Amino acid sequence: MIVVVKIGTSSITDDSGELDDAGLERVCREVAAARREGHQVVLVSSGAIAAGLPALAMEHRPSEMGTLQAVAAVGQPRLMERYSALLAADGVVAGQILLTPWDFAQRSQYLHARDTLAHLLDLGVLPIVNENDTVADDEIRYGDNDRLAALVAHLVGADLLVLLTDTPGVFTADPRLEEEASLIEEIVEVDEALEQVAGGAGTERGSGGMASKLAAAKIAAWSGVRAVIAAADQPGVVGDAVAGRPVGTVIHPRPKRLASRKLWIAFAQAASGRVVVDEGARAALVEGGRSLLAAGVREVEGEWDADAAVEVVVGGRAFAKGLARYSSAQLRSVAGRRTADLPDGLPHEVIHRDDLVVLP
Repeated sequence: MIVVVKIGTSSITDDSGELDDAGLERVCREVAAARREGHQVVLVSSGAIAAGLPALAMEHRPSEMGTLQAVAAVGQPRLMERYSALLAADGVVAGQILLTPWDFAQRSQYLHARDTLAHLLDLGVLPIVNENDTVADDEIRYGDNDRLAALVAHLVGADLLVLLTDTPGVFTADPRLEEEASLIEEIVEVDEALEQVAGGAGTERGSGGMASKLAAAKIAAWSGVRAVIAAADQPGVVGDAVAGRPVGTVIHPRPKRLASRKLWIAFAQAASGRVVVDEGARAALVEGGRSLLAAGVREVEGEWDADAAVEVVVGGRAFAKGLARYSSAQLRSVAGRRTADLPDGLPHEVIHRDDLVVLP
């Protein structure tokens, strides 16, 4: 079995922001135990920024982007140094992989990253993946490694994604605010109601929260990967998740795995705008599996260049996402026109069906 394990900042640092050896040792033991059972494991670890703060005598996480990147540059080697030393005690060789959204959005980079990870696993190395926080502006600002872990799970063809956090799993409400909140043991589909239950970042040091973990679980489900959200400090948590024993919250995979190209269109590409369509166009896309034509476009929201990712909207709700063959300016000039009336040289499809993903 190929297993991707993600550990968050709050689980490997103490209250002062220093790397916590107890937390690091715990996750290293879990990973090493899974490897001894014959499983291939990829570890996705946050913590570079948190590891850099004490080295620079900073008590709080800064908000300015350049400073965050500098702190990450200091913290990343400190983080890897500790992992390498702890894993070596179990005879495990670790290798560092730093990724950015670019590596998933560009097909050639995606394939290079996949090949590198495959070679590391074939060599018996434990890949430790982190965002390249020193250059990944958007990811530092908007998310942590949960989405990255889900994309890596697809990249390596994983069977299981384990998201380790500081709570036992997904609850019916925020347990910090409501005493009657109960653990949800199984989720068949991550829907809007569940997403509304999830809140923001769980701790000051971390940038994720349950919302980002549910989003990651949704990506995993679309990839055909079973996901488990569970407490990092529960003994044997990774082994239990691998064996299918009750632990945390299990999110079941969808029966049909989304192709890699459509997965990175749906989840690795940020939407640059929105294309509002009529009901006839929605039916053609969803029920007929057709391409989006200019005739079905009613409004264009935002500014983008050709080949950008855009959401397709009807009634105020996004139901699809795809790569637009038109720039926003071009699309405004032809919105509502029949294909026969388009100027020469413009593509017939606004979004080709091969570049379109219908969302649930």
